[in-house]
Amino acid sequence: MTTLPARALEPVEPEPGVLVHPSSDRRLAVEHWLLSTLSEPGRARAQWQEYGAALLPLGTLFSAVRIPARLVVALTASTETSELDDFLDQALEGGPVICDPHHSRYYALVPASMPATWRQAVDDWRTMDIDCLGRDSYLGVPPVSAVECNPATHAPYWSVSMPSAGVLCAPLTVARLIAAGRHQLVEGLDA
Repeated sequence: MTTLPARALEPVEPEPGVLVHPSSDRRLAVEHWLLSTLSEPGRARAQWQEYGAALLPLGTLFSAVRIPARLVVALTASTETSELDDFLDQALEGGPVICDPHHSRYYALVPASMPATWRQAVDDWRTMDIDCLGRDSYLGVPPVSAVECNPATHAPYWSVSMPSAGVLCAPLTVARLIAAGRHQLVEGLDA
């Protein structure tokens, strides 16, 4: 019987590091998370193929704040799609936003509880076509791969992609964006 030298039996120290998930894994996780709002995820995949968006129910995993494009334009003084998308990415600290270019609206995805907890603010926002959509509402959600505006189709796209499953916009950050935009629009009307 042979014996191993003592140093061969010493424990090996793991090297510090960071577990990195490829972007394709994150996109797949986001897709599965979004589709978990449905009892038949296959139907949503078919809608993505046929229409470029799938109707997903709000108020369970997430809700959405509808923001008119004119409010974002007032804050950026730009109508360039890429500049508006970059601005929203920074202003909402990377929180996910869907753009509906056909109706000139953005939808910031927020926690499902926001419509109930922000009831007073939402009532004030409605005068400017801003609304917080929750239970009993549906949102046309593009496939996670739709990350650029297509002027030919005006199909919804991810203005700011969801970085990981379950990562949403902070309600206070969305409220601050809306307050700044409302202020800017009012100033523009006064000028």
